[in-house]
Amino acid sequence: MEKQHFNLMQFFNGYVRNYRRMNLTNLHNRSMLTKREIDYFANLGEMLGFDAFIEDSKLDKSKGRSRPMDLSWWNQDSRVDTEYYLYLALHLERENVWSKDVETIEKLFTETEEDYLPHNVIGIQLIESKERIEILNDLVMQKNSIQRSNALMVYHLYDSELDGYRIYAYSFTETGEIEERHAIRKVDEFGYWYMCFEEEYEALSR
Repeated sequence: MEKQHFNLMQFFNGYVRNYRRMNLTNLHNRSMLTKREIDYFANLGEMLGFDAFIEDSKLDKSKGRSRPMDLSWWNQDSRVDTEYYLYLALHLERENVWSKDVETIEKLFTETEEDYLPHNVIGIQLIESKERIEILNDLVMQKNSIQRSNALMVYHLYDSELDGYRIYAYSFTETGEIEERHAIRKVDEFGYWYMCFEEEYEALSR
């Protein structure tokens, strides 16, 4: 079946624009932040007509066992098949521990059964330093040269001078083309987390 690829950078744009609507405050811990972000993408998948599953699983052939997926979107169409899903439309991972950055990518691009090869993948993760981005992106391109998914990697990097997070987003097509966009995540005057694009934040800060 021909792969259905999304414009994943458009998904990132929506993630930025709608972040304040998640109603996350500086009192929420990382687990709640992760849950709200996964719920956001689960709701998005359902609005697009997919069946969304949180904590789904797929076989990892290298480990010889199933491993959890933070979120999956499956495409079902009874006109084609009344019993099975047609394909895995999206596999998403959200990780708040920077030491698991490589593990997150390995989960997104694991060797698995053909029916579990995702047409699109999204990885959202905390990173330790900006220098890690090139290393992680090289790993994404290496693994995706085999899997050939559309991929979106979103890196959150804490900036003490900003007192917030710098967000670096990279969209990879299966042919290796890359699009990049940056955003800012901060707490507003009411204590709620919000996001805006880097160029918007810089314009308001002048």
